[in-house]
Amino acid sequence: MFITLEGMEGCGKSTQCALLVEHFTRLGFDVLRTLEPGGSVLGKELRRILLDPANSDLSPVSELFLYLADRAQHVGTVIRPALAQDRVVICDRFADSTVVYQGYGRGLEPSLLRQLNDTAVQGLWPDATVLLDLAPEQGLRRALTRNMRENKARTEGRFEAESLAFHTRVREGYLTWAALNRERFLVVDADRTPEQVFAAILCGLEEKGLV
Repeated sequence: MFITLEGMEGCGKSTQCALLVEHFTRLGFDVLRTLEPGGSVLGKELRRILLDPANSDLSPVSELFLYLADRAQHVGTVIRPALAQDRVVICDRFADSTVVYQGYGRGLEPSLLRQLNDTAVQGLWPDATVLLDLAPEQGLRRALTRNMRENKARTEGRFEAESLAFHTRVREGYLTWAALNRERFLVVDADRTPEQVFAAILCGLEEKGLV
């Protein structure tokens, strides 16, 4: 089983990933928790480049191909081998992030991004994608507070430094993309306690026959 979590900065993906891992582990599954960018050995280096605020001049196309390289390596060396071993894979961001951030956010063509991602993942798309939906202003406040607390503002704050208009496009893009892929997406209101959000996720996954 392959489940991904999506959403803007500060929506609570990391917390919900941890809760999902705990849940499936309790059920007796062997679970792999991973993330993008940075889920492979190569990906860790690409993550450093992609999230570093010093690289604010990275062009949208360069950014795109770095993400695609990260994803192709991640799928080939981490995700597919885990699924072949019947493990449950929980991934913090996947191909939908690229369609939304580089497409709706940066202005590249979403349909082209879907095709490029198909090549990068070799047809491997999640069984379910949880979109944690949150107002951009609230997500950014959470993300900036987290980065300050974890001392990540100088190393992983490139997207948090984007304008509110950019994050508004990302939020709207996610909702549009989820509507176009409703058979796979589960949209969850993230403006609640972590426990309430998790309960909604489990309910939605149960409706899809995955828990």
